[in-house]
Amino acid sequence: MAVAAAALAPLTLTACAGAAASGTESPNTLTIQDYYDEAQDPIYHSCARSTGVSIEISHVAGPGLIPKVLQQSSSRTLPDVLMLDNPDVQQIAESGALSPLSDYGVTGEGMVPAVVQAGTYAGKLYGLAPAVNTLSIFYNQDLFRQAGITTPPRTWDELRAAARRLTGPGRYGFAMSTINTYEGTWQFLPFMWGNGGTEQDITTPATEQALRFLVDLQNDGSMSRSSIIWSQDDVIDQFIAGKAAMVVNGPWQIPALREQQDVKWGAFTIPERDAAQATVAPLGGEVFTVPRTGNQARMAKAGQFVKCLVSPEKQLETARIKQNVPSNPEVAEQAGKENPALAPFVTTVRTARSRTALLGPDWPKAATKIYNAVQIALTGKAAPAEALRQAQGEQ
Repeated sequence: MAVAAAALAPLTLTACAGAAASGTESPNTLTIQDYYDEAQDPIYHSCARSTGVSIEISHVAGPGLIPKVLQQSSSRTLPDVLMLDNPDVQQIAESGALSPLSDYGVTGEGMVPAVVQAGTYAGKLYGLAPAVNTLSIFYNQDLFRQAGITTPPRTWDELRAAARRLTGPGRYGFAMSTINTYEGTWQFLPFMWGNGGTEQDITTPATEQALRFLVDLQNDGSMSRSSIIWSQDDVIDQFIAGKAAMVVNGPWQIPALREQQDVKWGAFTIPERDAAQATVAPLGGEVFTVPRTGNQARMAKAGQFVKCLVSPEKQLETARIKQNVPSNPEVAEQAGKENPALAPFVTTVRTARSRTALLGPDWPKAATKIYNAVQIALTGKAAPAEALRQAQGEQ
């Protein structure tokens, strides 16, 4: 989630069966819509050549994508290929605006299970991601050495102890975003899920333990009380400025970190309460879909275009551009060898979880409850157990 954690609020879409595609009506010209920048365009043009089509690309600012999709749906002008943040697939597919990728021979075979889950609604695959992201912890190697920490923490106790040792004047040992948006939920999920918590009922002891761990870090003085207003970009800024020794963040920050000549950094997987537990972090990233435009010939071409985008070759190319993890585990291993900074993210993606896997279109409601509970607890308005009970009771 290059700030990909933004799950969308409940939507109502007009199904587009029988609708005309936007742009030109030529069967050999496809319209592509995403919220990327031009860096992805060479991959699009390569797949256009292999599919035998020309393309018209529309880049929409991230916050404007879903409102535009709503407008296009009602006016029957959806693009031939639509990129969506993966949590948004459920609600768009539920509306009937997307066609199953199986109609075009596109499957999730060979991909990480969570990638397939993220693009699946009601048992049918509607979207696939060439590459994905998740969360790990970046750390300042010089500060670790000065504190005498020789290996990355593997458990919550070790993480808490390391954060204490790394905290000093003008510097916190640990930082993350606990803001009252989907970003805050996204960053809390590795602690909640890794400990066995579930979004179906956030009042379980497992989720309480996870929330109490964050409260303990804050009470220790190892985590800033300002985390409740920090975005993920704010958190990485704290790290770059030397004001935080360890930060939870995603691989999309790697280019910015590489520009810092004075910061020696590394990354490790997010620890769990018990070393025997598996790391379970949320899966981020964008999927490609084929809207129901009503033009069967163009939809077939669009399906082949998406098939090209998610091929192993294009997965690796996308990963290089986006600093993401290829969706195929074997390709991901290759990416990790090429880019060692990506290695902990490659490891974490193997056991990552789709945010919509359990609740489908109802995920945004649960996500809101989770970040509200985190805010209540970290602002001291209620103890973790009570904060979770209060948030669970929200409609």
